[in-house]
Amino acid sequence: MHKIVDSHAHLDDGRFESDLAAVMQRATEAGIAATVVPATDRASWARIRGLCGNYPRAHPAYGLHPMFLTEHALAHVDALSSWLDAHDAVAVGEIGLDFHVQGVDHDLQRQVFVRQLDVARVRKLPVIVHARGALEEVIQTLRRVDGVYGVVHSFSGSEQQAQQLWDIGLCLGIGGPVTYERAQRLRRIVTRMPLRHLLLESDAPDQPDASHRGQRNEPARVAGILRCVAELRGEPEAQIAAATTANARRLFGLKHQQY
Repeated sequence: MHKIVDSHAHLDDGRFESDLAAVMQRATEAGIAATVVPATDRASWARIRGLCGNYPRAHPAYGLHPMFLTEHALAHVDALSSWLDAHDAVAVGEIGLDFHVQGVDHDLQRQVFVRQLDVARVRKLPVIVHARGALEEVIQTLRRVDGVYGVVHSFSGSEQQAQQLWDIGLCLGIGGPVTYERAQRLRRIVTRMPLRHLLLESDAPDQPDASHRGQRNEPARVAGILRCVAELRGEPEAQIAAATTANARRLFGLKHQQY
């Protein structure tokens, strides 16, 4: 069995409340050696900390998601800084920009994003970045912050944008969308991209693969993402698994896991 890292799963989501233990058991049986659990808002931090305490293969990331801007305040960035001083984390996230959401203050999104990038930079932590309807601005913002590194999760941009992210050392998080035949641009990027910049993710409970369309997603399904990526690239699954696991270990500092 291949050992895989799910680099992005919202296991604290209420849709897992009734059967999280079974979800984690299926993940283990599918070869998921570790899962990164990013936060969405301040209220989720303690919940994620408790979850990761109960499941040693789950690793916390803390941040303020742009889609939940109405629940944030600039003071919450200061609270994030204090929280990270007191609690271990593998990344700052999920952070970023989302201009697809209607009625959200874009300028406030920008302020919250930049301040969180600075929090990560000071602590030498990677960032987990959300970019929907705003990828070009996200790239330009990342360029301006010295020392920033991490992953743009659920990447859906162009080949040129992918290249720009690789040039500044960012990884791309690839999940369920790559399994859809209509996602031709994304599949071309994954086929040709440098393996050292690739991470696999579920984005559970959202973005299931094509064979589980409309269902709740979960980390075990990353095994199917691995299979699809290997087929697209014409490379052995073992090679993709080893490379993406090494990438995740390096990026998130998962030194204490046995793979």
